[in-house]
Amino acid sequence: MTDHDFSRASGPTQYHAYRNGPRITKIETSIPNEMMPGLMMLRIHTDAKSAEGIPVIGHGETYYLPQAAAAVIHDWMLQRLLGADATTIESHWRFLFGRCMAFGGTGAELRALSAIDLALWDILGQLLDQPVWKLLGGCLRDAVPVYNSCGGPFYGAKQSKDQSFAGWPGHGDSGQPGSLEDNWSSINAPGDLAEELLDQGYGAMKLWAFDSVYRRQGGDSISREDLEEGLAPFRAIRERVGDRIEVMLDGHGFFSLPAALRIAEGMREIKPLWMEDVLRPDSISAMADFRSKAGVPIAVSEMLVTREQYRQALEQQAADYIMIDPTWVGGISETRRIAELAQIYSVPVLMHDCTGPFTLLSGLNIAASVSGVVWQETVRAHIATLYPSLIDENVEVKDGKIALSHRPGIGARWLEARFQTDHPGYRCSTI
Repeated sequence: MTDHDFSRASGPTQYHAYRNGPRITKIETSIPNEMMPGLMMLRIHTDAKSAEGIPVIGHGETYYLPQAAAAVIHDWMLQRLLGADATTIESHWRFLFGRCMAFGGTGAELRALSAIDLALWDILGQLLDQPVWKLLGGCLRDAVPVYNSCGGPFYGAKQSKDQSFAGWPGHGDSGQPGSLEDNWSSINAPGDLAEELLDQGYGAMKLWAFDSVYRRQGGDSISREDLEEGLAPFRAIRERVGDRIEVMLDGHGFFSLPAALRIAEGMREIKPLWMEDVLRPDSISAMADFRSKAGVPIAVSEMLVTREQYRQALEQQAADYIMIDPTWVGGISETRRIAELAQIYSVPVLMHDCTGPFTLLSGLNIAASVSGVVWQETVRAHIATLYPSLIDENVEVKDGKIALSHRPGIGARWLEARFQTDHPGYRCSTI
C-alpha cells in the first residue's frame, strides 16, 4: 500500500487500522427535530457493497446534545474513520477515547463515540451474518427480562409542530389522560396501570413519583406532605395488586442527601426492588453514605459515564445495582467492560433506555451475552408509538421479556425516510 493510503493514520502504530477492509466511505447523521429533537441518528457506510443482497451500513445513536455530538463526528472523528477498516472496532475506540480524554471530553465526545461504536458492531455482525450478541460470546438466555418505565408517548418528543421545546433532560413528562400515558396514569390511576401492566405480562414498573415535588420547590428539602404525595401511588399499587408486581422509584438525581434520606425512609414500607438516582450522583462518597443509610436497595446510575466512575461506585459500595446506558458510556464495547467489572463486586447490572430504539437494541445484545445483566428498561409508549416511525423492526414484549433477535448485526435499521438530504438536521461526510 502507498503512503497515501495511510494518510489519515496518526503514525505507524496506527497503520493496522487502514491496512485492510472493508473501508468506511461515508458517515451520515440526522436529527429528527420534528419527532424527537434530542436524538442523534447515525449511519456509517462501507465499500463492502452488500451482505445477502443488503447494503452493509452500520446504525447507531445517542441522546442529548445531538447537534454537538454530530459536530464531534463530522468535525474531527471522521478524520480517523473515513478510509479506515470498519472492523477494527477496538482500535478505533481506543484511539478516539484517548483523544477525547486529552481534553477531558466526556459529554458530546463520549456520546459521539458511543454512536460510532454501535454502528461498527452492527457492520461486523452484518459482514459475518451474525447478531451482535453472538459476536460478544453467545447467548446466556433466550429472552431478556424487561420492566416498564412510566413515560408517555411524548416523553422527549414534540407533541405538536408548534412546540419549540420538548423538555429539560431528566425531567419526567407529567403526561395527560389517554392511551399509553403511563406517567399520568402512574400518579393519577396507579392501581389501574399496575393491573394493565400485569395483564400485558410485565413483572415490574418504575415510577417518577417525586418529580412534581422537585419541580414545585427544588430538591434541597422535602416536607412530610411532599413525602406523602410521592408515596401515595406506591401505596395504591400495593393495595390493588399487592406484591404481584415489582415497583421502583426513579428520582432523576433531583434531591440532596437529607431529602433523599427522608424519601428512602418513607419507601421502606413499599419494599421497592430499587430506588434509583434519588440522590444527585455528584459525589461517589455521598452516594456510598446514602446507600449505607437508605434501608432499601439503591441503583446508580446512567448519570455516570466513565468506567472509572463506575469503578469508584463499586469500590466504595455505593450501589446494589449498576445501571448503564450504552449510548452514553462509550457504546457496546465499554458497556460490556463496565458490566463485567460489576460482576467482580457481585453487583447486578441494569440496562438503561428511555430514549431511542438503538439504545434498547444495544442493551438487549449486551444483556443476552453478559450474565450479570438482570433487567432491561423499556418504555412501552415509545415501543408502540415512536420506534415504528424510526426503525424497520417491531419490538415485542411477551411475558415480560424481549426475545433475542437473530437478525445479523444490532437488530434493526433506520428507515430510509429518516435520512433525507434536504432535512435540516442532516449532515454527511464522505471519503
